[in-house]
Amino acid sequence: MVLVMILLFALWPVLSVCFTYLVAEATGCVVNEAGINPCLVLGQDIGGVLYTTGVMGWFMLVTLPLGGGALIVWPVMLIIHRLAWRRTQPGGAA
Repeated sequence: MVLVMILLFALWPVLSVCFTYLVAEATGCVVNEAGINPCLVLGQDIGGVLYTTGVMGWFMLVTLPLGGGALIVWPVMLIIHRLAWRRTQPGGAA
């Protein structure tokens, strides 16, 4: 469960950008970081939402390294915890 949360944290900006460009391509809208472009879908302008979710991609500069580090540290901590727990159990390895 923790590993799934780490992956979601690390990949959320990537998923956000993928969502943005999938919606923009499907609706024929233009999305760029220079500003908000109008994008009408079912009578609603979602240009601001697409701009926000597209710019969220910059967060991956922080989340990918942090998530990658957490993916390395978490299994190491589990192994250390397992070894320490085994030593405290009766009949455990010395």
